[in-house]
Amino acid sequence: MFSGGYKIRDENSIHYLTFAVIEWVDVFTRKDYCDIVAESLNYCVDNKGMQLHAWIIMSNHILLITSAKEGYMLSGLMRDFKKHTSKTIVNAIEANSKESRKNWMLWIFKKAGEKNTRNQGHQFWQQENHPVELSDNEMRKQKMNYLHQNPVRAGIVREPEDYVYSSAIDYSGERGLVKLEMI
Repeated sequence: MFSGGYKIRDENSIHYLTFAVIEWVDVFTRKDYCDIVAESLNYCVDNKGMQLHAWIIMSNHILLITSAKEGYMLSGLMRDFKKHTSKTIVNAIEANSKESRKNWMLWIFKKAGEKNTRNQGHQFWQQENHPVELSDNEMRKQKMNYLHQNPVRAGIVREPEDYVYSSAIDYSGERGLVKLEMI
C-alpha cells in the first residue's frame, strides 16, 4: 500500500472504520459469531480504552465509529480486536458441530492465511480497516446514518432500531448489546 493510504493519523480522533471478512464470507448470519464480536467490543470498552460511539455487524463486515481514550492508541486497539476476534471466531466455527458451512469457510480462511506472511494459519479479516477521520459533526452524522441504515437498505428490518446487532437501538432510547459513548 502506498504511504498516503488508509491510516489512522490522529490516534485519539473519532474514526469510522470498516472490517470485512476475507472474500466477504457471510459469517455473521449466525448469532454465536455475532455475540463474539459484541462481547469483544464490550471488553475493549471496559479494558482497552475504546470509546465506541456507533457500531453494526452485517453478514460479512463490521462498521464502527470509535475513538481511543487519552493514553491509548486506536490503531493498536483495532489490531488487538481483529486478532482476538479472528482467532475466537475461527475456533468457534471449528468447534460448531452444527455449522453446515464449516469446511468451506475454514478452507477459505486457511488459503487466505497461506497467502499472507503476516498470519499464522488462518486469515479471517481483510487487512484493511479503511479508517476515515470524522473531523466534524456533519461527517459524524452522515456516517452514523449510513451505518444504522445498512440493515434497512439490505431489507433485513424496516427500522434501524429493530436490528439487534447495532447501536441504533441505543440512539432510539433503549439499551443495546454494547456499551456506548453517544455523540
